[in-house]
Amino acid sequence: MLNDLVNRSRPLPAGSKMLILGGGFSGSTLATLLRAQGTPVICTRRNPEPSGTHLCFDSDNPDQGPKPEDLEGTTHVLSTIPPSRDGREPVLTNLLPTLRDLPLRWVGYLSTTGVYGDRGGDWVSEADPATPGQDRSRRRLACENAWQRTGLPMQILRLPGIYGPKRSVINGLQQGRARMIHKTGQVFCRIHVEDIAGACLHLIHKAEGGAWPSVVNISDDCPAPSEELLGFAADLIQMEPPPFEDFDAASQSMSAMARSFWSENRRVSNHLLRNTLKYELLHPDFRVGLRDCWLQDPLNPNRKETLDPRSTTG
Repeated sequence: MLNDLVNRSRPLPAGSKMLILGGGFSGSTLATLLRAQGTPVICTRRNPEPSGTHLCFDSDNPDQGPKPEDLEGTTHVLSTIPPSRDGREPVLTNLLPTLRDLPLRWVGYLSTTGVYGDRGGDWVSEADPATPGQDRSRRRLACENAWQRTGLPMQILRLPGIYGPKRSVINGLQQGRARMIHKTGQVFCRIHVEDIAGACLHLIHKAEGGAWPSVVNISDDCPAPSEELLGFAADLIQMEPPPFEDFDAASQSMSAMARSFWSENRRVSNHLLRNTLKYELLHPDFRVGLRDCWLQDPLNPNRKETLDPRSTTG
């Protein structure tokens, strides 16, 4: 749980200030972690609530972006904003001059392990060339390259599928959307959203100490078939799993986007993150991660007892 991450993580140095461009699932989790440790955080959203604390950043409307005075004193930046449909890097298009004027010590860009393309189920690491097969992954790689050409103190973080509380296969089961599809040899990689936040903070500290690889994979230890996750989740929440489907038959009713995800197969190595940079995953595999999601789920009858700080079982 996030409290565990807060308690075990070292805060940023005094005087730090974080700008998170894109305060969605990953961005807001990092913001919560940093604020709990006392670090000032600025978050942007495309459509912030008028009474909220987010600043507006609309990649299609540069006039709606943050002003230089809004970002004064920012020392660290994380961008979670995807490329535009025409392949533009929206942050650099609209904010690069402002970013260059800030006293930045670290800039992170959340990319995707999709840039590695299909590897037939083989392992892939940061040392392997990016060979994206999907248009969306080619756009991501172009944005990675654009960030690395800026001269900013950059680090590219490549992520597989992201899950977490209220956004996991558990919710798909509860809502009747999950499908138990089998494709021989197919695995998927994933990362719990809390480990994205924890890894970002850890990488900032490592960079301050001089350990600064330009690209880092942020993935858990356990690539696995999707039906293995669904089977575990169904047992966990005591539901009947959905009926088994063969991929060839199931693919006939899939969207083009869904078929594109199943068209690539790779195992993403986290050796650099775990063994070289010494980040300890809070959720090293989907079993640990899904248990955490269920413990935080409002529908879990044991949730109150588990989350109660006075509970001896929490």
